[in-house]
Amino acid sequence: MKKVLIGRGLPEEVYAALEGLDVVRRDETAPLDAEEMRRALRNFDGVMPTLGDHFSAEVFADVPEPRCGILANLGVGYNHIDVDAAKAAGIVVTNTPGAVTDATADIAMTLMLMSARRAGEGERLVRSGAWEGWHPTQLLGLHLSGKTVGIVGMGRIGQAIARRCHFGFGMRVAYFSRSRKTLDFDAEYVSDLNALAGKVDVMVVAVPGSPQTHHLIDASVLALMQPHAHLINIARGDVVAQIALVDALQAGVIGGAGLDVYEFEPQVPQALRDLDNVVLLPHLGTSTREVRVDMGLMVVENLQTFLNGKMPPNPV
Repeated sequence: MKKVLIGRGLPEEVYAALEGLDVVRRDETAPLDAEEMRRALRNFDGVMPTLGDHFSAEVFADVPEPRCGILANLGVGYNHIDVDAAKAAGIVVTNTPGAVTDATADIAMTLMLMSARRAGEGERLVRSGAWEGWHPTQLLGLHLSGKTVGIVGMGRIGQAIARRCHFGFGMRVAYFSRSRKTLDFDAEYVSDLNALAGKVDVMVVAVPGSPQTHHLIDASVLALMQPHAHLINIARGDVVAQIALVDALQAGVIGGAGLDVYEFEPQVPQALRDLDNVVLLPHLGTSTREVRVDMGLMVVENLQTFLNGKMPPNPV
């Protein structure tokens, strides 16, 4: 019987789909440490890693003849896994695209609305007991309807965000991507990121995390944004240069930001937490029960298919 490690706890209904496998459940919330990852490669036929499980080239090098044949990642992003090193070791890496698209797009909209309408500040004001009642100039924010949104990365998630903005809020859509997309709504393709930054009211980062996108949004890009504009990041934390973002928010270079991810997650610098003009969420992008079940079932399908000798449906 094939032996698999489920690296963190999943909704119970997912485990039923693992029938026929020898399943070891690791129901902890913390990521695997380096020694746990090495043992996983040595002792299991398949492993479900998650965000924070840093399967680096060094980890693979320490296990030159792994028993493990597949890392079935829970999540669409897999920049925590050195895919080239995994392939060199003969290990297939899979992910869970599609299942996360709508939930992540919804979180982007949540952050856009919270940031633009200063909802975090308002909620803190009410909880503090210091609210003195409504008045005409209280917490005036940015009206999103009819504004221009810039999408950085027009893949599945970027397109889902753009549709919500276009059809839901009547926003004009511009986007920066590796190539022009065929879309079922009006959107302007902008081939230069700097040009996009200067023309939008809200810029949403939706590119995959990779060495190529590390600090894609840096101080120079932020400096080109309009003073009232907001930056939203639902991609990976290190796509945005965090220190540069703090500086821009402190100096009023941009109007605000909404973040679901952080460069050194879960550490969030005090300087960022002290700012009122940024909304901070604890990586809630795919955090609905339905989506977690769907993601888990995609992991199981990848595991079951591979361990039955066939190519899994979602290789990266």
